[in-house]
Amino acid sequence: MTTASDTAREAALLRIARQRQAAKRDGAAREAAAGPAGPAPLSAAQRRMWLLDRLGGSGAAYHVPFATRVRGPFDPRALGRALTALVRRHEVLRTRYGQRDGEPYQEVTDAAPVPVEVVAADGDVAGLLREAAARPFDLAGGPVLRALAVRHAAEDHTVMLTLHHIAIDGGSLAVVARELSALYGAAVDGDGTLSRTLPGPAPQYADYARREHAATDVLESGLEYWLRRLAGARPVPLPAPAAGSGAAARRGEAALLAEPLPPAVLEGLRATGREHRSTLFTVVLAAAYATVLTATGSTDLVLGCAGSHRDRADVRDLVGLCVNTLPVRVDARGADAFGELLDRVRDALLEAQQHRDVPFDLIVERLGAAARGADGHPLVDVTADVLRAPVALDLPGLVSEPVEVDLGRAKFGLGFYVEEDRGDGGPPRCLVQYDRARLDEPTARQLLRGFADLLAAVAADPGHTLAPPLPGTGAAAAHPAELFLKERPEVAEAVLLEVDGGRPLAYVVPSGVGTLEPMGLRAALRSRLAPELVPAAVTVLDAVPRTADGAVDHGRLPGAPAAAPADAGGAREQAVLEAFAGLLGRRPAPDADFFLLGGHSLLAVQLADRLRERLGLPLTGLDVMEHRSPRAIAALLDARDRERARAIAAVRTGARPAAPAPAVPRTAAARTGTVLVTGATGGVGSFVLRELAARGIPVRALARPESAHLLAADGVEVAEGDLGDPDSLRAAAAGADAVIHAACTFTSPEVDLAAMRAVLDGWRRGAFVFVSSVDAYGQPPVTDVTEETPPAGPFTAYGRAKLDCERMLLEAAGSGGRGGATVARVPIVWGPHARLRDQLRWGATGQFFQAARGGEPIELPARDRGWYGAPWVHGAALARALVSCVERPSGGVVNTVGGHVDWRDFATELIGLLGSSSEIHAKHAGPADDLHPSSGPDFLLHHRRRYRPAAALAEELAERPGEDWRSVLAAMLKH
Repeated sequence: MTTASDTAREAALLRIARQRQAAKRDGAAREAAAGPAGPAPLSAAQRRMWLLDRLGGSGAAYHVPFATRVRGPFDPRALGRALTALVRRHEVLRTRYGQRDGEPYQEVTDAAPVPVEVVAADGDVAGLLREAAARPFDLAGGPVLRALAVRHAAEDHTVMLTLHHIAIDGGSLAVVARELSALYGAAVDGDGTLSRTLPGPAPQYADYARREHAATDVLESGLEYWLRRLAGARPVPLPAPAAGSGAAARRGEAALLAEPLPPAVLEGLRATGREHRSTLFTVVLAAAYATVLTATGSTDLVLGCAGSHRDRADVRDLVGLCVNTLPVRVDARGADAFGELLDRVRDALLEAQQHRDVPFDLIVERLGAAARGADGHPLVDVTADVLRAPVALDLPGLVSEPVEVDLGRAKFGLGFYVEEDRGDGGPPRCLVQYDRARLDEPTARQLLRGFADLLAAVAADPGHTLAPPLPGTGAAAAHPAELFLKERPEVAEAVLLEVDGGRPLAYVVPSGVGTLEPMGLRAALRSRLAPELVPAAVTVLDAVPRTADGAVDHGRLPGAPAAAPADAGGAREQAVLEAFAGLLGRRPAPDADFFLLGGHSLLAVQLADRLRERLGLPLTGLDVMEHRSPRAIAALLDARDRERARAIAAVRTGARPAAPAPAVPRTAAARTGTVLVTGATGGVGSFVLRELAARGIPVRALARPESAHLLAADGVEVAEGDLGDPDSLRAAAAGADAVIHAACTFTSPEVDLAAMRAVLDGWRRGAFVFVSSVDAYGQPPVTDVTEETPPAGPFTAYGRAKLDCERMLLEAAGSGGRGGATVARVPIVWGPHARLRDQLRWGATGQFFQAARGGEPIELPARDRGWYGAPWVHGAALARALVSCVERPSGGVVNTVGGHVDWRDFATELIGLLGSSSEIHAKHAGPADDLHPSSGPDFLLHHRRRYRPAAALAEELAERPGEDWRSVLAAMLKH
């Protein structure tokens, strides 16, 4: 038999590459699964969530908001205690997801109180809920659960839990709702511990993940089934958005269309199902197949549906991600009536469910290139489902009503749905949700109309004749020789290669039925076809070479014309090729396809990490999956390098892009190049990044490896590292032209000191700005604190560490080619950022906030004791000041204070914004109370001092529209 040696070699190399990756993954998994007390491997479903998070671009698509309107005497503190008990009971709700040697693992953290944020309903409550639910999760640090209560009136609230899909699925929500109801009832009744509310210990998800890993070998036979079943399958050929429709503006942006279904239609669909021994879901799935068949003309269709393991007793009450995607492949050829198609869908679904234990992500990994189309769209990009009434949080003593929170994100290119029970008494509906990057609205409406009409017709007549494909759909006519060969029983596949100036070449793959003889096939072809249509040769192959989307790769067929040799490419392309070779085991051609080379999601993440580290340019795993070839990825990196070069040139020549906010003109010294920003994902850091971008200054941001993709996606150069990794800090600082060091732990002074030493070791040139704190002053015996006021004890551990870091910096400044230094002593920072909002609610001002939220009295010192309050600064004003200090170092300490807020004014404003019933009580404080307050916020009397702002930064710190403390406080509480 003649075989294609290059195809066989390709297959062998792919096997070697996958074996290497599997060996590495299995080794990491064995280490992670050493015992229940240590880190555990991720389940296949969790691994997919982790990869999607690391790839970037998924946004809030995998956030799970669980919202309920509750009316009656709701107790937020009781809910907080109930949530704390729930998180203590289910470890997956307090699990973080780290990475070791390129492989993820999960690690349970200690139980901690779960805060319940309470905000007043003001204006667009739906928008408020969407924004809160869309706030990013940090999977590496946690938590994966947040709680919010929106207060509409004294006895009217919307309670929303937001969880990451890595820790929850639809079945888990029912478990969470049931147990949280019991725990809340016990908390309201005064049960202090809640330890006896629920029976027995809960099953733990990490054990489920360990069992899944232990059964990998058992899954091999099921995996072989799926590889056979999906061989040659292609993604559904959805019609591309029309030019100018704007639909492709953003991948994953969802749109939803709906039409009502008369109740009689739903009952008719159930009757059709009974007639064909099928469930309502199977009928809806078959209707989705029929709609796609009519729209595309494709008869070989793969749609996906969700499969669950929750019918097993050991996972029935398990909280975690226990769903799996089932790819259901149906051959619709010759199915002219809906009943016939329904029978085929039923049989295909039942067969798929027999192999549901095989993780879909493992199937995708083994399929390799065939799991995606040439445009990167996945094999399973169309789905269908029947939607039941949403779960509501049924809290004792309250009337509950589920609330829908639509985040506007699409997990699939196209979804067909039937709402069986809306939960609000409304009529059933049929829905089409689509990714606006995959379809335009007119096409989606046409699909919805066809889906709805078909459901109505099938409900009335199960034998309804299916509509023919729409004009313009379907595949182009095949060559007569190819059609003839495909009809032969001994031929499994047949393809033709057109040759310029000659007859075509034919290639066949044997089916195993009978004997396949090339000469006999040519004789049969000559007897049936005109001479010019008979192929010049028939070659037998073990397999047809294919491209990433499963199409025939004609260039790799034996006898195909040789492609022109590719040029060598530049240095960056060579670096990309070397990175490919390091991960895949061989050096690819410049235009080789990532997926065809054996690439998959984890390899995309690893390749992006490696290239970011080596080249210092922003790149995400999603970039790799979208651009795919080494040449295209290198071109993307070249473009980003040119963007950076233009920015640096603009900075060095004094040019500045227009800032979004009006800037105050200044006479600036010559600016340097790239500025390293530590703490870039924090509240202060985010404002600093924004200010640097507005001034056209290039940025290098220090970020943990688990979070690097978030910053890279914003076009920021990322230096991967951590405060606990001194080497990474030295390396990041060594390549920068200036440093703004804004990162700190707040709670581990020894880590902060070691981090400062490491950054100073790497600092070689340019200015250094250290974000310190007014706590470094300690407790000086004055109430008017200037930059010349000497620090005096007692100090908090945090303040002492800041002071020690300041001394290290000022001693190092100006030596060894280093530039000048600035110590920016910072007060409370407020601004519209998630981290700063958390500090408002749970940090220095947290006791004010919690008292006002709970309607409790707020005790303040009597006015005859003098002024009591605290200094503060808006995050945007602070960023302006810090960036100016890069341009003109002060050589010492500057007070970056925007103003001072009186505690009585602050408490009054807080009560009003929260709609609280709290009252302010004046309490006379004796002299001894100054250092040891007995009530109110612990720091209250420690901040009776006023701090004089730096005169040199007056323009930067000056209040701009919307930056007064009342406006920013309202903005922070609104979101």
